[in-house]
Amino acid sequence: MHTIVVDLGYGDAGKGTVVDRLCAPGPGAPPVAAVVRFNGGAQAAHNVLTGDGRHHTFAQFGSGTFHGVPTHLSRHMLVDPLALATEARHLASLGVPDPLSLLTVDRRALLTAPYHAAANRAREQARGPARHGSCGMGIGETAAYALAHPSDAPTAGDCLSRTVLRRKLALLRDRLSEQLGSPPGALPPDVPPLDPCLDAFAAFAAHVTLVDDTHLPRLLRRGPVVFEGAQGVLLDEWHGFHPYTTWSTTTFANAESLLADAGQPRAALRLGVVRTYTTRHGPGPLVTEDPGILTAVPERHNGHGRWQGPFRAGHFDAPAHAYAAEVCGGVDALALTHLDAPAHHRGLRIAHAYRTDDGLIRRIPASPPGDLTRQQQLTATLLTARPTHWQTPGPDPHAWTQAIGAALAAPVILESYGPTAADKTDRRPTRPTRTRTPAHRPVSDRRDTGKSKYVSGKVSGVKV
Repeated sequence: MHTIVVDLGYGDAGKGTVVDRLCAPGPGAPPVAAVVRFNGGAQAAHNVLTGDGRHHTFAQFGSGTFHGVPTHLSRHMLVDPLALATEARHLASLGVPDPLSLLTVDRRALLTAPYHAAANRAREQARGPARHGSCGMGIGETAAYALAHPSDAPTAGDCLSRTVLRRKLALLRDRLSEQLGSPPGALPPDVPPLDPCLDAFAAFAAHVTLVDDTHLPRLLRRGPVVFEGAQGVLLDEWHGFHPYTTWSTTTFANAESLLADAGQPRAALRLGVVRTYTTRHGPGPLVTEDPGILTAVPERHNGHGRWQGPFRAGHFDAPAHAYAAEVCGGVDALALTHLDAPAHHRGLRIAHAYRTDDGLIRRIPASPPGDLTRQQQLTATLLTARPTHWQTPGPDPHAWTQAIGAALAAPVILESYGPTAADKTDRRPTRPTRTRTPAHRPVSDRRDTGKSKYVSGKVSGVKV
């Protein structure tokens, strides 16, 4: 059976290490045919540590790469060829032979260029203390440009024609420069000129396999596939807490649409990943925040991001994670990571409600996607909410699996007690049981309606 891995928090719950475990060879189990990436781009940061001490932060490569599992970048991905080359070099230094040969890329996938990243950073700088916590890698700019200029947005397939790519990149550069108030063609000093970009993008096309929409159905017939999501549902472009969100659909929706298009609708286990405590990078609501948690359970691979801001932690936020499960249409099962943390910090707790100026909130109300004004009002409420109705499961990890499974109404089938695949306990049943209720309906991508975030006010009014 295929598996879709989605983070039910603000990201950093451990998707990478879960995907690494799912791709590890098991006795009698068929090998994983591929890891399919279905949202986001080079801003993803999925840490994987192997038993022999190798560490890599996976961004565009799938987190099963150390096991030799190929990666397919689907049409929903935003592909950054320059960052991909850097990531490939690091993987090669860790002993992965010819990493780019493991990649297939859908020709329709959008390209992220240095001009997108430069515009992203300029806008975020202009926001000053009201920053959104962007990664500064141009993901939002790539999505926004494609919405505004769908026929001019460069795609992976355009890398096969230097003429087409030159026209699109030059147009992109000049339009973004104009938006930023710079003369056409003017570039920040750290942005490469056009010709070196063309050379690098052409090299990308020469070293990866560009494919069409017939490729994914073949992969799905070859064996089980793991769909690896990026970021977290609480950062989703329509269901996250605006404006501290990403320009990406972080729910199961993209993966489900790929499966349906490939003739295998609802053919995957929907696996939600959560930690025993809640984390987020940068500004935005974190109702259960407790800075003391990171002192007791320090993070080795998460820290202050130059653009995102500080890495923050709080106690397990049951209302927020239950909201995430609901807005993404429900989950079949959970992967629970950091089960070793309660033994290191015996004060870790679970909050089951918030106190707000409007009264007690036990459940964050979910609504159909598309109303960012409503999401901004929700954000304002959460920024002043105070956690209450505490539960303290104690140091016994099994008490945590029971408590969090009950809070999210889903079984914990993968337990993680450390960073490597060997630290995981797989409790997957032979035939998974669906737990979704009729009330949990999959959400649709608002882009399908033809309305852009420019229309709905997502774009910042700040001029730079």
